[in-house]
Amino acid sequence: MQIIKLNATDSTNRYLKSLMNEETLEDYTVVVAKNQQSGRGQLGTVWESDPGKNLTFSVLKKTHALNIPNLFMLNICVSLAVYRALMRFGVPDIMIKWPNDILSGSSKICGILIENILAGNRINSSIIGIGLNVNQMAFNNLPKVSSLKLLLGRNIDLDSMLGEILNELKEVFKQYEQEGINKLEQLYTQLLFRKDKPSTFKNKDGDMFMGFIRGVSKEGKLIVALEDDVLKEFNLKELNLLY
Repeated sequence: MQIIKLNATDSTNRYLKSLMNEETLEDYTVVVAKNQQSGRGQLGTVWESDPGKNLTFSVLKKTHALNIPNLFMLNICVSLAVYRALMRFGVPDIMIKWPNDILSGSSKICGILIENILAGNRINSSIIGIGLNVNQMAFNNLPKVSSLKLLLGRNIDLDSMLGEILNELKEVFKQYEQEGINKLEQLYTQLLFRKDKPSTFKNKDGDMFMGFIRGVSKEGKLIVALEDDVLKEFNLKELNLLY
């Protein structure tokens, strides 16, 4: 496994994508930066991180021409790999906020951004970007954000945590290749934040409504039970979970 360490870059995803255009890279090539100056989250949100205190890295995963309808299995595998690594470090009450934010309790500690490289109607490879709050102590009054140090009361070695996540990524993808997605999908669903609890959502028009998260469809849409137990599926741009 090749690990490329940078002092600073605008985005590890962007750096890895550029590197792919210049040379042939092996599966699980990693780019990790002490300072990521333009990190991005879902829907173009900005990932803020103090230099040298957190993990900001990207991993190349060759997906062997994965069919686009099976795309969400990437989110499931990566989310569960991070979950398992955090469990090994004793992080409490880990949940997955759909589609792939990692929470401890109700506080976000990790964000995941997956960018796919297509070959026709298939996914040839994916760049998995992960931002994990590790030793940062303050977040400029951002609501519901925490770090491993705040949760555990100790410093975490960044290289040890990186190694644990990379090992779990390999193990989870191996499990997927050997057993399929069913068991992983069941665990992902069990870990969904606010599953089967009355929750407030806001739709794309700004209207708020109540519902119960029941699971996620094969295409990665959130399944919500509305009034009279009517089930409706939503994609990421269609609603926001307000808690």
